[in-house]
Amino acid sequence: MTAKKTRAADAADTTRLPQQLLGGLSPATFMRRYWQKKPLLIRQAIPGFSPLLDRAALFDLSGREEVESRLIVHSEKGWQLKHGPFGRRQLPALSRPRWTLLVQGVDLHVNAVHELMQRFRFVPDARLDDLMISWASDGGGVGPHFDSYDVFLLQAQGQRRWRIGRQKDLSLQPDVPLKILSNFEPEEEHVLNPGDMLYLPPKWAHDGVAVGGDCMTYSVGFRVPQRGGLAAELVQRMADAFEDSTLYRDPGQPATATPAAMPAALADFAAEGLRKLVEDRASLACALGEVMTEPKPRVWFDEASAPWTPGALRLDRRTRMMYDRQHVFINGESFRAAGADARLMHQLADQRVLSARAVQRASTDAQLLLQEWHEAGWLHRVDE
Repeated sequence: MTAKKTRAADAADTTRLPQQLLGGLSPATFMRRYWQKKPLLIRQAIPGFSPLLDRAALFDLSGREEVESRLIVHSEKGWQLKHGPFGRRQLPALSRPRWTLLVQGVDLHVNAVHELMQRFRFVPDARLDDLMISWASDGGGVGPHFDSYDVFLLQAQGQRRWRIGRQKDLSLQPDVPLKILSNFEPEEEHVLNPGDMLYLPPKWAHDGVAVGGDCMTYSVGFRVPQRGGLAAELVQRMADAFEDSTLYRDPGQPATATPAAMPAALADFAAEGLRKLVEDRASLACALGEVMTEPKPRVWFDEASAPWTPGALRLDRRTRMMYDRQHVFINGESFRAAGADARLMHQLADQRVLSARAVQRASTDAQLLLQEWHEAGWLHRVDE
């Protein structure tokens, strides 16, 4: 690579540039020093930050069937948990202390929130999950707990006091509808104001309590596939495309006095089938990409209202798109891609937009795919 090309590559690598979002650290430094290692408090990660939707809009969102929401109330009777959707009259009075409304996946429904999520894409999309917004009255919270995933906690409105600690005793309170730690032992305490952000690695115990009410916190969470569950999903997808019509044969099977015993040869036959299934790396790659881009439950797309014409494009905020060396994955489907078409699709997946020139210069096959995705509502013309 020439010196000129090296400088161009460095200029394009924003992971090495300091970001106020990360307290002046570059994403590369943050990932090396803090990711899944230790917490980081960032004062004024986003200076002057204010909610991207107001309280009334958030409450309205919690009343929609396709939106996951929860109401948590802490009173003298203990903890109460209810699942939405919620009509406005089902929510407590604003003046009542110690209640919290959690609205999950707001990035799927509000463009401004989706755009905020893009600032955290220094972590692979395969790991980025969603943005939850919590609104709390004075003293509201969900109790001391820990998460199995990384989280960025961005204060949007009001104040929240966070107590955090490395927790050895992970036992939970019995007979409580929430996973609340029995013996929380905080090591640090921080009060966050709008624009402040706290990063926590998995299993760092934390307890956030609203100070003074009208408190809104944005939680950017990450996906943590469980090995067994992921393997089961992959095998199920791969099995649908697995072509091996070999039938079991046992010409050497002797007569048996124990007919209920499982034949060892049958167990070997099954094991060989599984081995051949998982050794098909191309099929495994397709299955993994399809699983990781599968839209979330309750997500559906609106078909295009305007006819297709080649022009500047943007992915729908609900669309998941990834790629590997040989494939492009979008919303649970996989496609082989190589050469200029692959580079075009990689650009779309990484930047989530394509210029009109790039679309117009695409091959006929690539344009047909883009047209198909446009008609399905997976991407849109920039002017739509």
